Amino acid sequence: MSALKLKLRAEPSQRVDLSQLSPDKLAASSIAEIEKLVIAEGKKPITVGDCFAVSGDPSGALHFEGGSEKLDFVGADNVGEIIVEGDVGSYAGRQMKFGSLEIRGNAGSALASNLRGGQIVVRGNAGDRIGHPRSGEKDGIAGGTVIVMGDAGDFASERMRRGTLIVKGNIGKYAGARMMGGTIFAEKGLSEGAGTQMRRGTLIGPTLERQLATFVDCGTHDLLIVKIMERFWRDTIGDLAPPVITKAPRRLMGDMSGIGKGEILLTAG
Repeated sequence: MSALKLKLRAEPSQRVDLSQLSPDKLAASSIAEIEKLVIAEGKKPITVGDCFAVSGDPSGALHFEGGSEKLDFVGADNVGEIIVEGDVGSYAGRQMKFGSLEIRGNAGSALASNLRGGQIVVRGNAGDRIGHPRSGEKDGIAGGTVIVMGDAGDFASERMRRGTLIVKGNIGKYAGARMMGGTIFAEKGLSEGAGTQMRRGTLIGPTLERQLATFVDCGTHDLLIVKIMERFWRDTIGDLAPPVITKAPRRLMGDMSGIGKGEILLTAG
């Protein structure tokens, strides 16, 4: 398949904003035009050509060869296919609508900020505040799927409204804080403060580090919706789907300090 390749020349001297670089935005541009795009303002602006060797077909997918924690907004507003061979900085996949972003390294803070759709896969770890809404935005993740193969930081999916977050490693404190909908699956268990002030939505994990006093234990339930979610994940993300839940999960309802329509499902019973 044809692709536009951006090979990192060296570690950038400062943080750069790559929000202009997505397949749909670059499809009608020439290599020369892409090289002239400014990705960092200042006394001496930095262009794409200063940071990357550009080659390939602009009408195809976008492939970053090499990464850095200084590469911010990779895949922002993306509606195509992007692969990054390495690390990325903050706000990767911000407001992505559909398409795919695969990060074959670690991601910085605010991964999938205000995500609207599509699929993001991080092969390494992700920083704090996955899905974090910026000032003035009502919700965090509002659609799509985020899969973190490693660990995730604190406040993952704060103010989530729709969509799915799957974390295969450890997840930090306050996952799903102020959550309004959607699903978080923490394969190794949920940490302290999970579901704080959540209104609706579902958090799933084998264990919970400490149950908040504002959650009510409703006992174990053989829930049909769990089987439906498992089938949906298996059909849509295949081998990246969470493990099958073999026991009836214990259901905690909350946060009762609010409307109390959220739930935590503990799959170890």
